[in-house]
Amino acid sequence: MDKISSVFGNMVFNDAVMRDRLPKDVYKALKKNMEESTNLTLEVANIVASAMKNWALEKGATHFTHWFQPMTGITAEKHDSFIAPSGDGGVIMEFSGKELIKGEPDASSFPSGGIRATFEARGYTNWDPSSYAFIKDHTLCIPTAFCSYRGEALDKKTPLLRSMEALNIQALRILRLFGQYEIKRVVSTVGAEQEYFLIDKTLCEKRKDLMFCGRTLFGAKPPKNQELDDHYFGAIKPKVSAYMEELDEELWKLGVYVKTEHNEVAPSQHELAPVFTTSNIAADQNQLVMEIMKKVASNHGLICLLHEKPFAGVNGSGKHVNWSLSTDAGENLLSPGKNPGGNLKFLLFLCAVIKAVDEYQDLLRISVASAGNDHRLGGNEAPPAIISMFIGDDLEALLSAIERGEAYTNNLDRTMNIGVSVLPPFKRDTTDRNRTSPFAFTGNKFEFRMPGSGTSISCPSYMLNVTVAESLRQFADILEGSKDLETSLISLIKDTVAKHKRIIFNGNNYAEEWIVTAEGRGLLNLKSTVDALPLFTLEKNLELLKRHGIFTDIEVRARQEILLREYSNVLNIEALTMVEMANKEIIPAVSSYIKALADTAVAKKTLGSDISWELEKELISGLSSISMCLHKAVQELDNALIEANVIEEIGSSAEYYNKKILPLMKEIRIAADTLETMTASRSWPFPVYGELLFSV
Repeated sequence: MDKISSVFGNMVFNDAVMRDRLPKDVYKALKKNMEESTNLTLEVANIVASAMKNWALEKGATHFTHWFQPMTGITAEKHDSFIAPSGDGGVIMEFSGKELIKGEPDASSFPSGGIRATFEARGYTNWDPSSYAFIKDHTLCIPTAFCSYRGEALDKKTPLLRSMEALNIQALRILRLFGQYEIKRVVSTVGAEQEYFLIDKTLCEKRKDLMFCGRTLFGAKPPKNQELDDHYFGAIKPKVSAYMEELDEELWKLGVYVKTEHNEVAPSQHELAPVFTTSNIAADQNQLVMEIMKKVASNHGLICLLHEKPFAGVNGSGKHVNWSLSTDAGENLLSPGKNPGGNLKFLLFLCAVIKAVDEYQDLLRISVASAGNDHRLGGNEAPPAIISMFIGDDLEALLSAIERGEAYTNNLDRTMNIGVSVLPPFKRDTTDRNRTSPFAFTGNKFEFRMPGSGTSISCPSYMLNVTVAESLRQFADILEGSKDLETSLISLIKDTVAKHKRIIFNGNNYAEEWIVTAEGRGLLNLKSTVDALPLFTLEKNLELLKRHGIFTDIEVRARQEILLREYSNVLNIEALTMVEMANKEIIPAVSSYIKALADTAVAKKTLGSDISWELEKELISGLSSISMCLHKAVQELDNALIEANVIEEIGSSAEYYNKKILPLMKEIRIAADTLETMTASRSWPFPVYGELLFSV
């Protein structure tokens, strides 16, 4: 405990450090800014910058950077040293409030969706005081937003901060109706469960697909997979345990509340989960988690794979976004309490979420859309692409009773006693866990299970924030003029349930009949990123995002273009890698094996006519036939890539990759994986699934 306490947050310019190092009036001004979104003066920024610099120098930092999150999906940094000429040939250490508030990285080389031309290079980073600065690799990292010269958001932090403001405004309107005038702020809170694979680094480096694409483009199923369920929550292997121990310590230093870690379902798959915090800080910390995961893995001879589906046929990796609402007094607004049926405030906020998810299914699907996640959704414990909500049988029964205008009493005894006297009784939860549901209520929060492992949680978080904010806005507009609040509340809840109950589904989301049922309910089934992204610019979505100040039309269309272009680029890299591996590794290896078989057949023939070489003949025939099919498919893919490169319109390009390139890649994989099962292990050119998944 002493070790953890001494390590935790020691590289973070956190509240305790600020309280200790800042003058009281400056500390109060900064805290007010963080809690109430007030403006900071340059004078205050100068004092904060000086204290931040002195603290960082004491910790061994030599540089500072504005740490931001462009639309690449990873973070970006430009390092500047603290040194300035002293006039006598020496140096002094300087860091001003202006440098703290504003940075100026070039904007032209980051994805902008056409907002910035190549020759329009200027962009700005802007300090986010609500997220603590930290030291990483001897550099003071200052969390910042990133915008263009004209102020358009070019990052993932800015819309998240905007959405938190929008949600706060509308949630406070609702709380005022319940007489809670003392509440100054409502925030969305997130806990992001992070799944990942750990693979032997030496083996990974022998596979171009893993090195270039983060996933295997080839690979036949091994004899043993995850079918025995013996890896999930199993004893953690020593090498993985050592990795987790170092990972914990490095993240604790950065103030990340790492809480839970365990083996996941697939071989070599694991999970890390933190304690809940505000959406903004959770998003920043999750970016750090992904970066540190990869860095620490290298120290242990491992590679950390964060792709959503690095191995076919086994569980993919998700990032479950556990989302809730909390007041500055610590009240969880999604907590049902002991009597949910009489808790009108809880029911109203619950209905706001139900309404939001139903009306904006498309935006939630878009928030998790990527080429990688398309491989994951729909199986192996990943939810399907159809958005629905699990709320549990009790809550569904309660809402149904309200809709019918009937009284609802639940006298069910939740005491669990499993018939062994030595085991103490305990209380059963009010809801089960539905691992097939995309959006599940789990007691006092919703678990959004659709996001992929490698993506930023900012997008799903701000989409949830703004869609719920819109529901609350409409509710407040209705209720604020009411003369009988309780009657109006019950009527509004009843009406909302009636209109939006189609989104509630507590059953098996993998069942074939659910697809038919969902279609009958009018729910969207956006199977691919290419199906989802065109809906980003529907008028209702543009209107929502503009009304709450999340995006302008230009910013929405820019993001749509960035995501479509990223989809095409990812598939282009994968297809090129597949062509290279097939032409330069697989086909030559199989040809060499065929030659070895032919040599064996010749040797058998020389030994006498009574020795059969039918086996070699049959193997040669089969391998040659499949190799020719593989060769032709690779040629077709190569030609298709040439055609893809001349398609200029980004939507048409993404559509071509989805409809033409992906099927060819699947055809090539089937042929190559069949060849793997027929070729001697010593002749296969790179490590196979059995080695990759069971080597650590």
